[in-house]
Amino acid sequence: MDDIRLDKYLWAVRVFKTRSDAAEAIRNNRVTVNGGYCKPSREVKVGDEISVKRMPVVYRYRVVGLVSSRQPAKNVPDYCVNITPAEELAKLSMPRETVFVFRDRGTGRPTKKERREIDALMDGMYYDDGED
Repeated sequence: MDDIRLDKYLWAVRVFKTRSDAAEAIRNNRVTVNGGYCKPSREVKVGDEISVKRMPVVYRYRVVGLVSSRQPAKNVPDYCVNITPAEELAKLSMPRETVFVFRDRGTGRPTKKERREIDALMDGMYYDDGED
């Protein structure tokens, strides 16, 4: 076996639960191979480095072996090595910041303007890609 499709490989080594989930993530540019975006049909070779963005962490894997059928969890290290830096994994243990917007009781739902302000605040907290 010389190469295998990227979506099938990510499903086989249990990075994604279904092959269609893997293909969708690849199409939405949440997966890169050797630093470049690709299609689900891209061929994976031994030694390739795969990055998978799953908020808030970017996981990194190195292809050690090729496999086309889904493997039990205990066999995954034979085909894929997790090389995610410790700084990325530390993001999982960071406490989540919660935002509490105080509204007087009985004032009803937020207005359109208030809703935009809340959304802008939330976008600034959770989708800040300024740090690389």
